[in-house]
Amino acid sequence: MSTNNPFPSRLRQARLLAKLSLRELSEKSGSIVSYNSIKKYEDGKMMPDESVITGLAQALNVGPDYFFKAMNVELSKVEFRKRANLSVKDLNSIKEQIRSHLERYLEIENILRIENNFYNPISDMLVQDTESVENIVLHLLREWHLGYNPIPNVIEMLEEKGVKIIEIDAPEAFDGLAAFADHTPVIVLNKNFLPERKRFTALHELGHILLKIPRQLDSKVVESICHRFASAMLIPKPVMINLIGFKRSTITIAELITIKENYGISLQAIVRRCKDLSIITEYAYKAFFISISKNRKEEGLGKYKGQERTFRFTQLLYRIAAEELVTIGKAAALGEMKTIELKRILDRIL
Repeated sequence: MSTNNPFPSRLRQARLLAKLSLRELSEKSGSIVSYNSIKKYEDGKMMPDESVITGLAQALNVGPDYFFKAMNVELSKVEFRKRANLSVKDLNSIKEQIRSHLERYLEIENILRIENNFYNPISDMLVQDTESVENIVLHLLREWHLGYNPIPNVIEMLEEKGVKIIEIDAPEAFDGLAAFADHTPVIVLNKNFLPERKRFTALHELGHILLKIPRQLDSKVVESICHRFASAMLIPKPVMINLIGFKRSTITIAELITIKENYGISLQAIVRRCKDLSIITEYAYKAFFISISKNRKEEGLGKYKGQERTFRFTQLLYRIAAEELVTIGKAAALGEMKTIELKRILDRIL
């Protein structure tokens, strides 16, 4: 079997996206093929005939041509943030969702001849400890010309800096992911999260991408460093001190809500930032988390006034369709939409 044949990898990708086991796929296809044969197809040891390919395509809700498109994206330096209760099926499905979306994203950019403009201005600044993150963040804010004001839309800002942002429909147990596709940084977010959590997670994952962290550090320390990075990006140290003060015995909920609404960071992350900067004591920190333990989602405690969503992929998709750089059918396939749906959208736009 030729190693250049994309069918084995595409079949496995489609099956994992559908969260089906080999046996479940066999059953869903009407048992036209055994699960042992499907395994051999995925291993590249056998090739199905046309009728079986059609049956598998119908069972997996893809077109037969899907199986013969070359796989062009490989992820590297993958950093997952997930909880222990995320199932293997969900994890595999998430990985393939990312690969599928990224392939389509990069294909659209290639059609438009868009080159990646990502640059890491802090690549040479070694993280000594969590405290050193503060000055590294200030340097990054200067280099990226972000200033100290609240970042209105973290996702939009990252896309402008050359980071690919993908939002997927995932279980609560999936937080986020950072990776590279060749030299292109990729951040994946759970689209079901609230804006404050999306902002923090996106910047936490950015920390994994940008920060030069010693390899020998324990994974928990690395996560703590990236948490500190995200918090400092949302509220730089000088801003935090200006808002709260150098030392406080207590901080009112009203103060925290005001900061949350304007800076897009949760009350819990704000209080943790106060502790990290020694603005409040360990006792005050623990007391706050005891008081909020039954409302960790902070319901009724304010919400970010801005929005956090990715729109660049959709914008580029509409562009290649509107400029007729590809057929409307091809554009719809890249957007995983029905052709009639894309036509309706473009008619409304134009």
